[in-house]
Amino acid sequence: MKLRIQNGRLIDPSQGIDAVIELFVDNQKIVAIGDAPEGFDDAEVVDASGQWVLPGLVDLAVSLREPGLTQKGNIATEGRAAVAGGVTTLVCAPDTRPIVDTPAVAALIQDKADDAGMANVFPLGALTQGLEGAQLSNMVALTDAGCVALSNHRHPMASTKVLVRALEYAATHDLLVVFHPDETSLSEGGCAHEGLMSTMHGLPGIPEEAETIALMRDLLLVQKTGVRAHFARLSCAKSVEMIADAKASGLDVTADVAVHNLLLSDQMLNRFDGHYHVLPPLRSDEDRLTLIEGIKAGVITAICSDHQPHEKMAKIAPFAATEPGMANIEILLPLAMQLTDEGDLDFLTLLTCLTSGPAACFGLEAGSLSVGSFADFILFDSTARWTWSSENRKTKGHNSPYLGEEFVGRVMATYISGQRVYQVV
Repeated sequence: MKLRIQNGRLIDPSQGIDAVIELFVDNQKIVAIGDAPEGFDDAEVVDASGQWVLPGLVDLAVSLREPGLTQKGNIATEGRAAVAGGVTTLVCAPDTRPIVDTPAVAALIQDKADDAGMANVFPLGALTQGLEGAQLSNMVALTDAGCVALSNHRHPMASTKVLVRALEYAATHDLLVVFHPDETSLSEGGCAHEGLMSTMHGLPGIPEEAETIALMRDLLLVQKTGVRAHFARLSCAKSVEMIADAKASGLDVTADVAVHNLLLSDQMLNRFDGHYHVLPPLRSDEDRLTLIEGIKAGVITAICSDHQPHEKMAKIAPFAATEPGMANIEILLPLAMQLTDEGDLDFLTLLTCLTSGPAACFGLEAGSLSVGSFADFILFDSTARWTWSSENRKTKGHNSPYLGEEFVGRVMATYISGQRVYQVV
């Protein structure tokens, strides 16, 4: 199908484009920007007047919950939520049931995603069998089956020796390893940032050292083994400094941050609301501001939703007894744009961290509207006012503190490979 997208403001940081200019799609790919190529007289015209034409968002942290936890979500429901939020490419966690530690499970996820016909789904493979941290998984076979990287998620390794062996093996085959830096002997049992707020409310704390001690160890092992590494969901100011130093020393490392850690701090504990129970926890305002500075400096190059849908009962308990995680993929862009409204980030930097930045972290062909790339794009109305509610949400998850809030800016349509997969009606 040929498409001619007219009258929209095309913004693509990967090409330095911000102009009202036409976009042309043929055979699933972008074939021209600006002047119409030959043979487009009969193309379907999409009038994007008053809207922004943006690359599809790339989200590096999405829990689809299938297989195994379908009471919380599944590939179809969370895929619909993704495209409703403008996410056309996503990376899903390996902590399904069964674990993504065999090619068969990786293939199952991708087959179900293809059947759903929503976002492009790339699974993470388990670094160790069963995520138990003891026996290495067949990393090469997982990669051959479509896994874009390996990770032990937030599960501890049995020993540093096992971790070294895993990294050496990954480095030998040039595989990307994703770290969630967490010293579990310090974080176990905690549910909130260790500080004044957790003390005031009698909540077991997670000190920032749980992240930074693990991060220091992991960086030393990355240096030792030469493995390509990505550090997921940084939450501390000190972590930003450590990643900056590692990059300056020449290590091949990248990092991301969850959008809620950029917007919220541990002051939310005053609300006694389990919807703010996340891991890593919401930390101090100083940490939050330093994470934003890390984005400005190019230390952190990806912002993710860290979408973790839960059933309603998972959050109906005292704060410490609730299950951690938020379900925010549908509102990722308008939520992130609050950072531009408050003057923390300019829009081009923000959009880069939601598109070409995360794509580059994992080597994905996504996040750009350059000629020859797949036509994954969204139409976004930056002035639309709308309320995200339990009634109009697409995710199966009930766990977001933002349900019922009014937002400015809405994804009006999402296209994947030139096919419209979502439209506001």
